[in-house]
Amino acid sequence: MKSKKPETNGNVADSEIQSAATASTEEMVARFTKQREELEVDRYFRALVKLEGSDLHMKVGQPPIIRVHGTLKPLNRGPVTAEEMTRLLFPMMTQRSREIFDKEGGSDFAYTIELDGVTWRFRVNMLQQLGRLGLVARRVNNFIPDFEGLHLPPVMESLCHYDQGMILLAGVTGSGKSTTIASMLNYINRNYIKHILTLEDPVEFVFKDEKCLINQREVGIDVVDFSVGMKHAVREDPDIILVGELRDEETFMTAINAAETGHLVFGTIHASTSPSTIGRILDLFPEDMHSAIRSAISMNMKAIVAQKLLKSIKPGVGRVPTCEVMTFNPTVRKLVLEEGDHKLADAIRIGEEEGMQDFTKSLKDLIDQELIDRPTAFQVAPNKESLKMRLKGINVSQPGIL
Repeated sequence: MKSKKPETNGNVADSEIQSAATASTEEMVARFTKQREELEVDRYFRALVKLEGSDLHMKVGQPPIIRVHGTLKPLNRGPVTAEEMTRLLFPMMTQRSREIFDKEGGSDFAYTIELDGVTWRFRVNMLQQLGRLGLVARRVNNFIPDFEGLHLPPVMESLCHYDQGMILLAGVTGSGKSTTIASMLNYINRNYIKHILTLEDPVEFVFKDEKCLINQREVGIDVVDFSVGMKHAVREDPDIILVGELRDEETFMTAINAAETGHLVFGTIHASTSPSTIGRILDLFPEDMHSAIRSAISMNMKAIVAQKLLKSIKPGVGRVPTCEVMTFNPTVRKLVLEEGDHKLADAIRIGEEEGMQDFTKSLKDLIDQELIDRPTAFQVAPNKESLKMRLKGINVSQPGIL
């Protein structure tokens, strides 16, 4: 007679469940406690830190190049060969980042090294150009400077006092958006008892809990993508949510809905000015949705801050941000709702008493504080004549135009 098999109702036997659970637990423990082995490429990351550089560039046929205070400087060694580049860079990638690299020709991920007992973080882009491997890495400061240390305008502090709504930082890659938001979150961390949840790709600044409880989730490691992370976020009892980047329709809708339901949402977006950010958001959506999106923006947006980094002339200060700040007072909300985007620049100038400022005012202030020189200011000024007038003490805002 054949022995009777245990009754399982089509499920895995208890012993198998226990074995799988144990293996899973061991894998999780290993994942969160494993120390990374030293890699040959780490010496170039250490050089980046020691030279106080912001970026490391590695290209076949060139020596490693470091950007220091905005200037590219090659390291003192010969060009990196294609074979050496492969040997240096491939071990940096995890299985996931390698799969993305093979599929898309590039991959973004976080990387860390230890130097003198301190952990340094980097935001890495592994790329392929002309069929050869390359790398660009941005150093993330361990220390999160305050508003004064970053030379940000005083209005930035007041933006941290909102209980709900959305605040966006706009700018091109490398304009300091992430650092500014980190400074704002750290201010909240020191002054309020709240739950802050961040969703980033990758995590850049690692916060230490002070008054706030802070949970940081990295896309691709802690959660599969931004949209899933945002769906989870509203169920995780946050007071404040940081969305690393608003890059598609679904992520923006989830973020604006979170702002609508009582959360304070911070995010970044690629746009050159505060007014043009409205159009950049609308570009994420089909035209038949634009009216509804304008309504959502006008009701929930608290401020859009656009910034650019400029080389400083002050000793000990590498670069400083020039900022355009558009807060959503009744005039701005009305213009956004009624498609009056072309008048938003005038609304910013008229709203200076409420803390708003355009790039012209920001540049004038930076010159007055002896943080930048006049040639630098005029090189980036959106309206050189307006800046000349400002420097002569003449404000060209026209209160009656709106």
